[in-house]
Amino acid sequence: MNWFEAVVIGSSAGGIKALSTLLSALPKDFPLPIIIVQHLYPHSVSRLAQILEKKSYLSIKEADEKEKIVGGMVYIAPPNYHLLIEEDRTLSLSVEGPVNYSRPSVDVLFASAAFAYNNRLIGIILTGANNDGNFGVKQIKERGGYIIVQDPVTAEADSMPKAAIAATEVNDIVPITDMGPFLLQLVNRSIREPYF
Repeated sequence: MNWFEAVVIGSSAGGIKALSTLLSALPKDFPLPIIIVQHLYPHSVSRLAQILEKKSYLSIKEADEKEKIVGGMVYIAPPNYHLLIEEDRTLSLSVEGPVNYSRPSVDVLFASAAFAYNNRLIGIILTGANNDGNFGVKQIKERGGYIIVQDPVTAEADSMPKAAIAATEVNDIVPITDMGPFLLQLVNRSIREPYF
């Protein structure tokens, strides 16, 4: 049994490029689900799943209400909806007000994931120009999860990574070019040594 059961990722300004770099490094048989909030214009028609799928071996889709989370899939929050993870490991969409001026909000995804997965969760903060994710990384850390932050030096916008690093004791700070291989190594290690 895998020690880690899911990965959540938050990104904003510069995130499409960073997500492409990260996801392109993961193999087709990557075992965990990846759930992503990328800040988008509220009334845009998102083509993010299609853009990322061209750069990745993984199956990538926009999240649907009450969808069961499956290993090896990548789920993207739709524009203008918060994306939450329920305790039964299904996805939920919400139109409640913006959090940190954002809907979808990284904090909302991360906090709900922390309660669903506890210490079996990996949270990743990538490039971004605000502090969305601060509360979420603290929630993940308090429940025993693992936090990775993009090295701010490699971020197109360094506010989000710097704010996450200031908010809690993160486990690792990793350049974006190394993020995919690092994540894969971490997950593979957890399979071999569940309590490392």
